[in-house]
Amino acid sequence: MSTLPIATPRQVRRAAVALVRADGRAFAAVLALNAAAALLGLAGPWLLGRIIDLVAAGATTADVDRLGLLLLGCAVVQILTGRQARYLAHRFGERSAAAVREQLLDRVLALPAATAERAGTGDLTARGTADSTAVGETLRDAAPELFVAGAQILFILGAILTVSPLLGGCGLIGILGIVLGARWYLRRSRPAYLADRAANAGLAETLSATANGARTVDALGLRQQRLAAGRAAVAAAYRTRMRTLDLRLRFFAAINLSYTVPTVLVLPLGAVLVAHHTVTLGAAVSTALYLQRLVDPLDNVVILLESLQSSTAAYARVEGLAAAPATVPAQARAGGAEPADGRIEVRGVHHAYPDGPDVLHGLDLELTPGERLAVVGPSGSGKSTLGRLLAGVDRPRSGSVTVGGVPLADLSPDRLRRQVVLVTQEHHVFLGTLRDNLRIAAPGADDAALAAALDAVGWQHDLPAGLDTELGPAATRLDGARAQQVALARVILADPHTLVLDEATALLDPATARHTERALAATLAGRTVIAIAHRLHTAHDADRVAVLTHGRLTDLGPHEDLLAARGSYAALWHTWQGPDGGRGPESG
Repeated sequence: MSTLPIATPRQVRRAAVALVRADGRAFAAVLALNAAAALLGLAGPWLLGRIIDLVAAGATTADVDRLGLLLLGCAVVQILTGRQARYLAHRFGERSAAAVREQLLDRVLALPAATAERAGTGDLTARGTADSTAVGETLRDAAPELFVAGAQILFILGAILTVSPLLGGCGLIGILGIVLGARWYLRRSRPAYLADRAANAGLAETLSATANGARTVDALGLRQQRLAAGRAAVAAAYRTRMRTLDLRLRFFAAINLSYTVPTVLVLPLGAVLVAHHTVTLGAAVSTALYLQRLVDPLDNVVILLESLQSSTAAYARVEGLAAAPATVPAQARAGGAEPADGRIEVRGVHHAYPDGPDVLHGLDLELTPGERLAVVGPSGSGKSTLGRLLAGVDRPRSGSVTVGGVPLADLSPDRLRRQVVLVTQEHHVFLGTLRDNLRIAAPGADDAALAAALDAVGWQHDLPAGLDTELGPAATRLDGARAQQVALARVILADPHTLVLDEATALLDPATARHTERALAATLAGRTVIAIAHRLHTAHDADRVAVLTHGRLTDLGPHEDLLAARGSYAALWHTWQGPDGGRGPESG
């Protein structure tokens, strides 16, 4: 399994800045309102200190009442301003989170099929769910709160130093401790949180594989092996989670100590300075209140910093998909050449999967438009690999696979799917109606065209509401055979120039499979069809048969000619026919 890229801190910062710029006015309004709310919050301690000094100087009740009303007014305006700031911040966060999710979806859909397959469902699922959710929550909640807390800290420190620089220095000592603790934490937390999220993705992959293969697990008695794999994945997730917890506990301990230092210093020092008339009693009280008020935003920053590290790791995984190879290669993005015709040529192809030996060895093959080619051979001979290359899913390690003189793997998705479509026994029924599932291949198709496509693949199933029947686990569930027929009907609607069938009718019974294959051939007359033949009657019906043995093309020609040659194909055919002339074992 390959690991999808992880964005660097610089790339994450660049992506975050781009999000802010995309909604710059809203972000500026959030900052302005938060700054106003923070400034209004400074009025309380300062006014209270003024009241104390006025009372000590013998001021009248009217003077005190006037400052008291001003204090009340500032508090009310601060509440209203802060409320509006949080409202705008949440709207900004939700819009930004939606942009992140849409961008993630675009990037996932742009991944080459081979890359997505090797990445595994666990990693992609974790990035699209838990990771993107964490990023969205941070943009909606943590980021605005962090701006608020940061502004409050700066303004409060400024007020403390203005009221009494000497006493304000005590507050700076506490800040210094927090800064040192944060530096220690930040150096260690990012790799720890990345490891935590990777372990969670691995756990999701293990659980998903076990759940999807439940029948295989039961049939082959693999319960203990899957339990062991599950326990190992849980243990790995537990270790990484405990590492992040340990870092948080150490960090919070240092922060709590930093909170107590300013108060411990200010109270006795303030008493001494008041006694020596260096500062007024009101200034000492205001400074103490400011320092006490400093604890809340500092506490918020510490908590948000921990949350921010977790979400930054999540954002690094989400943004990492930007560095993944895209389906559309550079040649296609630059407007590469269109295929001159539908002729497919395979020249000197060698291909291997990552970290494995070559599966195909120097393959040469040419298909003329409209030809029906059957590819047969023993299990593991490279038939499916050749099908993936002919469909442009994979790029050969060396050699070339071209259509009309243009490499298949260099075509954009739209151009590629106009040329060739690969259909395997793996299929997917999307949530929605039967009509929605069919129109994926032809958005403009009317009901008559949809019905004709279903008829062509032998659809004989009465659904509760016909084309309007809702499909899915909570609605009408299609069995494997019916889902495969839906997939084949999509192929007819897509009307590709070339069709690659790899066990596309494997879930159908033999009679229905043969009828469906012949119906497809009639419906797609004039189209090139490459059938990976696991039932050799497919080879019998083909124009030519290609025999693969250990990744090499050993026989190529019409069915009757190959039988007469008494080579590897004849051996396969006679084995499949069996001693009684009936249908024997299938080609693997």
